[in-house]
This record gives sequence, structure tokens and C-alpha cells, in this order.
Amino acid sequence: LLSGRETVDSSNMENEDSLRFRQQLLLIDENLMAEDVAALKFLCTDLLPFRKLESVKSAVDIFELLMAEEYLNEEDTFLLAELLYRIKCHSLLKKLGYTKEKVQECLHKKGRVSLYRQMLYELSENITNEMLKDIIFLLQNHLPKRHITLSALELLIVLEKQGLLTGDNVQMLEEVCMTVSPDLLEIINCYKRAKGESFRVYVLLRSLFCLYLFQVDQCEPLALDIYCYSQKKKTKNLRCLTSCSFTVNSMPSELIVLTLEILFFPLCLLQKMTSYKMDGPHRGFCLIINNVKFDKPLQERKGSCKDAGELERVFTWLGLDVETYTDLTSQQIKALMQNWRCLQDHKDRDCFICCILSHGESGAIYGKNGELVSIREIMSHFTAKQCPQLADKPKLFFIQACQGKEIQCPVYVEADARIPDLPCMQQSVSPSESIPEEADFLLGMATIDGYVSFRHVQQGAWYIQALCSKLQLLVPRGEDILSILTEVNEDVGRRADLLGTKKQMPQPAYTLRRKFIFPIPRDPPPS
Repeated sequence: LLSGRETVDSSNMENEDSLRFRQQLLLIDENLMAEDVAALKFLCTDLLPFRKLESVKSAVDIFELLMAEEYLNEEDTFLLAELLYRIKCHSLLKKLGYTKEKVQECLHKKGRVSLYRQMLYELSENITNEMLKDIIFLLQNHLPKRHITLSALELLIVLEKQGLLTGDNVQMLEEVCMTVSPDLLEIINCYKRAKGESFRVYVLLRSLFCLYLFQVDQCEPLALDIYCYSQKKKTKNLRCLTSCSFTVNSMPSELIVLTLEILFFPLCLLQKMTSYKMDGPHRGFCLIINNVKFDKPLQERKGSCKDAGELERVFTWLGLDVETYTDLTSQQIKALMQNWRCLQDHKDRDCFICCILSHGESGAIYGKNGELVSIREIMSHFTAKQCPQLADKPKLFFIQACQGKEIQCPVYVEADARIPDLPCMQQSVSPSESIPEEADFLLGMATIDGYVSFRHVQQGAWYIQALCSKLQLLVPRGEDILSILTEVNEDVGRRADLLGTKKQMPQPAYTLRRKFIFPIPRDPPPS
């Protein structure tokens, strides 16, 4: 009798759990908009039968399909949490017992949405209505004759249905994005690199594991070289075992970590010795001087506020304390540098960064009053002699300004240069001549000496937007600043105006003595 009662009680508890779980799902459904349901549906495309997804009308329909395929139940709600996280419905995560931070921690182990699907969704989120119209126009011959107005997600689904878009073939998408907006192309390039690196990591880890078992005949040369070097053994002394089946998924995580620690410890130690110290209590200060409106005859720099906002978001994400100043005269710029030079708080910081957005001439930038300030003079305030608190610490300066004569531009692209009748006030100065004759400086110029730099009046400057994009992409991968600026050069060098006649090439100059590597932030990139 007691056993029977326990069975009934257990059954009642299960029913109550199931009821509570479904009530949670209903609450989530009530808080989702139509576009959220469309996004969930799209992200589930690789997980659920497409014919069933086509009949979906609400989030509850998706939940039912996920439960039917055993992706979702009372004990395991992570897939739904991942989906809500990816469509940025973070406030609903608490209904499943998750937080945004908890989901981020678990994604690399439990995430189910493919890199390909993530890329397409991110792309759709960045396609504006105007861009969508242009894309549909370009693809008109590939779309159904009587297609109704499509959303970005619907357009991507149509391309997938017709076999024009797959995880291994994004060529058409690349061509369209290159025409409509090169910025969109970066999302695809990021996916391609991540996909390639995932395969590379798989091969390398497999090789390392084979080495762990002394299976030389299955090793990739790179892993073999690392092993032989670190262990100071010759290949012929390694014993071969021939009976081993292996996949990364079945490899114990502890063994992966142990193997990598053993094999790569000398490399990690070497990197630490050759990099600037970036583990202090505070990362550092970042100054942003954004000159937008000028006294005549200099023109307003439309679009510069977008650049300043993007720089502030990115450097805040990287852990710096950002201070932004707008429309400063030449005297105010000099006074500001003097004040920051004397700041005692630099001693507790790892680095110093200064970004200046203005009109410019060779080796100088304009204050809002139309007077030039030498870039070398600005940087010289932070030498070890002038600012001992920053001695031996990296000091980075990024300058968005023309360094030469104005050229004729399309109406929506402006040049950050003086207008033609404003007299040039100094001779040509190269970026290397602008840097103080002292170590630990980096100067990132938007353009090479003598040339203009371009700024879109709505989307911002080519250089600043590329810089922010590459920092967000490559800092999480552990890249140093010079490698990042090389990628920035490649990005900006690929851009052109609509006619394809206006180009730009940035130029970094530096006296850094070590690698400058930002610590990887815990939070995801801001955009």
C-alpha cells in the first residue's frame, strides 16, 4: 500500500513539474513579438524538419516541435535559453533559470545553433531596409517571379531553398554584400575564418592526442614539430600504437587541457615575456577628441559622432576608462594634453590611448578654430620624461584626419581635409617623424602622408569603422595590435567609393618594444 501511494505521489509531482514547465513556455510565448518568432524559426532551421517549420504560427508551435524532437524538456531547457540569448531576449532567460552570463559560459559546450546559422542571422540583423531593397534588386533573376515583399530572413531562406546558399558556398552572398555594403562582408569573412579555424583545431587536437599515445603515423607535421621540440626527442624514438579510434568529441576535456598545457607551456611563457604587462588593477585611460563643427572656412565633419560613439563602446568593452571631448580649439587641445600628462592615476594603469577625429594636414590636426596642432607635439606630452607615470607603458594614438590636399568626392563621401582656399601651414611630415624619439609609442594614421581619408556622412570614417570592427573580431582571438592594424589596412584598402575611383590606405608607425595584446574581455563585443 505504501509503495502504491509513493507511486501516485511521484506521478503527481511529475505532472505538476510538467504543468509548471508548460506555464513557463506560455509566459515566454506571450512576451515574444512576431519578429522574434520568425527569428526563432530561422535559428531552428538546421534542427527541425523544414516542412514542419513552414506551418509554425507562434513560439508555442516551435516549443512543441523542439519537445517532439527531444531538444527541450523540463530537465534540459538550454537550447531554448540559447535561442532566446541569440535573439537578444535576455530578460526572458530568468523564466528558465538562466542569466545572460550563464548562457555565455555554457555556449561553447552545449550550444547547438551552427556557426553558419549564426552568421546568417547576424547578417539579417545588420541589413537595413534600403540594403534589402538593393539586394532584392540584384538577385531579381534568382527570386520567384511573383515574390512578395521579403524580410531579410525570408530572403536568405529562399536562397537556401534554391541551393544558392549553403554552409560551404556563400559566394553569391559575398558578391551581393560587396556591392551593397562592404561592412556586411566582414560578417561572412568572420564565419569563414571561424569555420576554417574550427577544422584546424580539430586536426591539431587529433594530432596532439595521437602524439600523447605515440601514434606518429597519424600526426600532423605542425603538432609533431611542437612535440619533438618541447620534449627534445627525435621522432624515431617514439613508439607507434596502431589500435586507436579517436574523435575530438570523445576526447576527455581534462586530457585536452593537460596535453595543451604540456606542449604549449614554453610558447605561452615566451609570449608573456615578449608582451607588455596588461594585468594591472586598471587597464588605462582612453581620450577621444571629436571635432565636428569648425569655424569657417572649415566644413562640418558629418558622421564623426558615429565614429566617436563606436570608439567609446569598443574601448569601454576593452576595459578602458573613456573620456570624450567635442569641438576643441587648438589651445584647448594643448591644454587638455597638459592636464592628462600630469595625472597621477596613470601609475595604476597598463596603457594610454588617445583618438583624435578632425580635419588635418601633413603631420597635424585642426582645432575647431582652424589652427593646426602638431601630432608630434600632442604625443610628446606623454614621453617618459614628461609623464613618468607612463614610462615603459604602451601609448597608442589613432588619428582620423586627412594628411594632404582635398580631392573631389561623391556627395555622400567627404574628405577630412581643409577646403581648397585655406592655405597650407606646414611642409610634408611622415608618420614616423610625428612619433617622439622614444620607445613604447604607436601612431595609427587613417591615411598615408599627402593623401585624404574618407568619411561616410552616415556610416562614419572608413578607418575608424574598420578599426572598431577588427578590434572586436581579433582581440578575442588573442591577436596583437600590429596584427590587428594589418587587418585594418587590408579592410580599408579594399574599400572604394561607388565609382571605384577613390581609395585609401592607413599607415601605422611605432616604437613599441613588445607585443601589445589586449586581455580578452569577459563580455561579448558590443556590436
